[in-house]
Amino acid sequence: MNTASQEHGTDASPFTPVSERVRRFREASRERALHAPPLQRQANLTSAFFGRYAELPFWERYARSLADALEAEPVYLFEDEWLVGLIYQATRAPQTRDETAERLWEPYSAAFQMRERQAREIEPYLQVGGAPGHVGWRWDWILERGIDGHTQIIRQHLDSAQDEKARQMCEAALILWESVLRWNDRHVAALRGKLQQATGAERERLERLIAVCERVPRYPARTFHEAVQSFHLQHLAVMFENPFGGNGPGRVDYFLWPYLERDLAEGRATLEEAKELIDELLIRFHERLEPVDGWVEAVMVGGVHPDGSSAVNPLSYMLVDSIGALDLTHPSVYARLGQNTPEEFVDLNVQYLLRGWNRAQIFNDDACIPAIVDSGIPPEDAAMYMAGGCMEISVQGANSDLNFACTHNVAKTLELVLNGGVDLLDGRQRVELTRSLPDYATFEDLYAAFEAELDRQYREMARALDIASECYAEYRPCYLLSSLIQDCLERGREQQDGGARYNYYGFAPLGITSAADSLHAIKRAVYDQGLVSPEELLAAMRANYEGYAALQAQLNAIPRFGVEDSEADALCNRVLQSVGRCAARQRTRFGGRLKPMIFNFVWTPAASQELGARADGVRAGDLIGHGMTPRSCAMTRGITAAMNSSTSLDYTCVSGGATTMWDVDEQWITFDLMKALLKTFLRQGGMIFQGNATSVREMEEAYEHPEKYPNLIVRVGGFSARFVTLERELQREIIQRHRHAG
Repeated sequence: MNTASQEHGTDASPFTPVSERVRRFREASRERALHAPPLQRQANLTSAFFGRYAELPFWERYARSLADALEAEPVYLFEDEWLVGLIYQATRAPQTRDETAERLWEPYSAAFQMRERQAREIEPYLQVGGAPGHVGWRWDWILERGIDGHTQIIRQHLDSAQDEKARQMCEAALILWESVLRWNDRHVAALRGKLQQATGAERERLERLIAVCERVPRYPARTFHEAVQSFHLQHLAVMFENPFGGNGPGRVDYFLWPYLERDLAEGRATLEEAKELIDELLIRFHERLEPVDGWVEAVMVGGVHPDGSSAVNPLSYMLVDSIGALDLTHPSVYARLGQNTPEEFVDLNVQYLLRGWNRAQIFNDDACIPAIVDSGIPPEDAAMYMAGGCMEISVQGANSDLNFACTHNVAKTLELVLNGGVDLLDGRQRVELTRSLPDYATFEDLYAAFEAELDRQYREMARALDIASECYAEYRPCYLLSSLIQDCLERGREQQDGGARYNYYGFAPLGITSAADSLHAIKRAVYDQGLVSPEELLAAMRANYEGYAALQAQLNAIPRFGVEDSEADALCNRVLQSVGRCAARQRTRFGGRLKPMIFNFVWTPAASQELGARADGVRAGDLIGHGMTPRSCAMTRGITAAMNSSTSLDYTCVSGGATTMWDVDEQWITFDLMKALLKTFLRQGGMIFQGNATSVREMEEAYEHPEKYPNLIVRVGGFSARFVTLERELQREIIQRHRHAG
């Protein structure tokens, strides 16, 4: 896929070309993003918190300071715009570090307090921190009720509050929603100021915008334009309160379609006009986040209604068509497909996989929804799942925001079990284990020890994340977000303080397939066939196979997961079930679960470099596989065998989703081949499908001459990014991935 030819329309793009207005707006947006001003949020928050509101109780001090900071954000009005409002959440402008302010914030910093407590209470190897974000909220409530209607509901809960915490949450939410309205009023005033000098078509445009912005988000949206504007402004406000990557809008087509459907039926709008709004909305996402491709906000399209019927609608097609035609890395647009999906929508997403600049990711409803239900969530809630960022599944507007919090290297856990808790790379005692490989008389004894250590580590992880949850609830209350999360108002609690319907913590288990390949090699070579003694195998691993070439060759010859070897595949499934089962046994402080979300993001090189030599014959630092994709070294029998191995696994235990990466040779892949691969993957129970269809030659040229390829987009592992912005190690990893061909 040649990015230059596609940009200039000579690559026969299957997507609808953007209008001249949208093209102008996109180019102006790109220029603005390159010169976006320094961010002022933290400075304004600090000034208010330690100045004007310093004597107030913490909850009110925090809410009023955040409200002041929001109202201090600049009002931007742009030529040609049909939507109003922008807050830059990332900028290329240099940021000055204020160490004095950082010290002032330490007693009130959730992240600082979390690190301090985990250092005191959690063993060093499992001090996992705890990243917030990766959830969506019920922003459709603002569209339906308007902020005025929503605050009336908050006041009702305030009047019936049973304790001080509930009263504080409601009062703080009111403070912040009122600040959102005042910030919106500043935009209306600015529009009126411009109107005084406007004539002709420009005057008509401004009058239309004023009418929309005077209506929403204060009152319920009546038209598609009002609904999109209401969504846009509330999203800016809630993201201002919660500036964490992975938070996202979720089911945009699902919640916005009723407004467009009504407009079309009543002759108020056309699909072409709606497409103009959607194009501009996506451009706004990109401008706000332009420098940081790894900050992922995901739009989910397609899927089903709570009753299981298809929810695909014309807006679903429009969103895929729009992101396919625009040269953007934000937002991420992902599709939910399943047995009820119209064939035309499947075809569009096949084109998206082929020609969408490596941005597509496909979720299989027929695998994801049963896994969510198996984790204890009712089917009607499970049907409303979304991806917050890279792929982290949760029910939209129902989960607390430790939905993805940390990673865990499963292959490293196995290494420590095999070597008595000692790191093969540096000889440090990382965990307290008294036995090593020679001490296990049978494979089942070894496997039981491995699973027991997984269980112990996940129990400690849950304790560490409970600490994170407590610190976030105390020091970083999210009042806007919580008022849009199911059950928070009814329970009178912030979303990390027991308010959210589901208090599930998500984590990314890395290296599952690597651990499985090692275990399979041990089972065959040591216990089944006696090719090597446990002592000799462990000695070879400690030596990184230096001096053990013959043994290494024997181990490399043992089938790995990915070649349709029934024993290798079964053992990989066993490891997957152990990860899922050990995680599901843990309970969070409000009765939720620890849930695996299997993806790699940018961690493949670092997680691989943490590993010593492995029992399947690979040396220290050999690359782990992406998600539940077989490792590159294992995919020796082609994509059919690799996909059959991958889809033979039972993913019901993975309630947070499991990704696979299917990179293909661009000279080999065709529409018919890609469709066949995708439909086979879905039919056989694969969970999440992604990949690259980029020329390796083009990436190698971009590696050597980045200035020639500023907009070459690649699928990294959970998100897409401009190739030239990635770390060199990650660039090499992507270039070296196995490319499937005939």
